[in-house]
Amino acid sequence: MATRREQTSHESSERILAAAAELFAAKGYRQTTFADVAERSGISRGSIPWHFGSKEGLLLAVLERSVQLMSADLAEPGEAEAPEVGFDRLVEGAQAMLEAPTTKLFVTLLVEALEPGSPIHGRYVEIHETLRGHCRRWLERLPLPPGLSAEMLAVAISGAMIGIHQQWLLAPDRIDPKGALVALRAMVASVVRSTEDRA
Repeated sequence: MATRREQTSHESSERILAAAAELFAAKGYRQTTFADVAERSGISRGSIPWHFGSKEGLLLAVLERSVQLMSADLAEPGEAEAPEVGFDRLVEGAQAMLEAPTTKLFVTLLVEALEPGSPIHGRYVEIHETLRGHCRRWLERLPLPPGLSAEMLAVAISGAMIGIHQQWLLAPDRIDPKGALVALRAMVASVVRSTEDRA
């Protein structure tokens, strides 16, 4: 059982992580300072390096926490669930992810992950693998045409979802993300239907 001191330390860490995630998503990693995080979290500036060591350590901890939250939010397909129902749930989950602060954080920090020697490059590889794996598990339950693997279709779908979110962040008055996901669903559904028609 955690002591009161350990519990307080954990609560402080969570407040710092939540504040940093919001700031990184809104301002970017480079523009966010410990002072910003301290003001947002209500935790003293000196406590942040005590918990996370450095700004880079804080960034890695934020991404780790975000991956855990994302994984918890992604429902797995049920064994008795009809494939088409499962696919509808996948689209609903994608819509929810578009609106999640975690997704904005991932998109905002993508440039950081692409830089040579980036400390978060490996974490981003894991994030994309998580998204593709979740999507693939749904797709494996659908009839797909010969030569089109669930793995490759998962790459295309997750890439489309990330691209939709990026376009929406850049021009929210011009992009309808939910409408775009409906169009993406229709495209995949047409592939599935054509496969069923040939069967």
